[in-house]
Amino acid sequence: MHAVRYHETGGPEVLQVDDIDPPDPGHGEVVVDVHAAGVNPVDTYFRTGAYPVPELPWVPGSDLAGVVGAVGPDVTGFDVGDRVFGTGLGRTVQGTHAEQVVAPADLLATLPDDASFLEGAAVALVGVTAWQALVGYAALEPAETCLIHGGSGGVGHVAVQLAEAAGATVLTTASEQYHDHLRDLGADRVFDYRRDDLEAAIAETAAPDVVLDTFMNEYFPLDARVAAPGARIVGIGNTSDEARIPLGQAKSKDLDFQVMSMFNVEDTAAVLERLGRLVVSGEVVPEVAQTFALDETADAHRTVMEESFLGKLVVEP
Repeated sequence: MHAVRYHETGGPEVLQVDDIDPPDPGHGEVVVDVHAAGVNPVDTYFRTGAYPVPELPWVPGSDLAGVVGAVGPDVTGFDVGDRVFGTGLGRTVQGTHAEQVVAPADLLATLPDDASFLEGAAVALVGVTAWQALVGYAALEPAETCLIHGGSGGVGHVAVQLAEAAGATVLTTASEQYHDHLRDLGADRVFDYRRDDLEAAIAETAAPDVVLDTFMNEYFPLDARVAAPGARIVGIGNTSDEARIPLGQAKSKDLDFQVMSMFNVEDTAAVLERLGRLVVSGEVVPEVAQTFALDETADAHRTVMEESFLGKLVVEP
């Protein structure tokens, strides 16, 4: 079978398509014939060596959708031929940018018949991240106000829809070219993140009860200043390792700051099952901005870090 691998860390050019032996499932594992695999910024962090992997060569890719090809011992709930989707691979087990993948069964869920493989791959990682942030940590409630930074991103555009489905008033930031699309997805107010008066514009609208911050090092101070008393601020992304929490505002408002990684979610399968139902109902529409062939994965890695788009990139092996 064919798999994209890197034999040394580096830029996208280290990715190559290798012909390797098909995988066999071990205890608690499932072999998935991959129909679609998402491309995420985190995949590039492993490839560059910023995040370590257990061994080289390594297959990148965190999420997938496909059909069960084989089932290992002690696996219940999945049979050969089942449609599945999943996430959480590519860190401690080989990733998803391959024709076949071995996945721990607890990182998979059944993909509903009315959801496409593209939708399953596009929603998996970003959907679990958004769910854990807004539902798991922030406990977002109806009629609350939720501010989502980076609404056009993979996590952001799903978070906008989850917050709207929860009955919240949704504020988000994005480039102006995506404002109309984000309103269509459920945002009540969209702000250009580049405007000089961003803080004042948000403050004039509403004090957020929940903030989902995709750029912690840039926006934590702003979050604290605009947040409502008792607000929950969840950080999922950063462009540097240093993020400053303004202790004065945090203490005066009793703010709750939480940082998280999707890889630490305890029950990935349960979240995936709910996301699948939301996709089928149309309450969450995972947007696929562009698809790539397996031998174009390096281009996908470049695009996810260098280009502007709304939604997700997907590789189709």
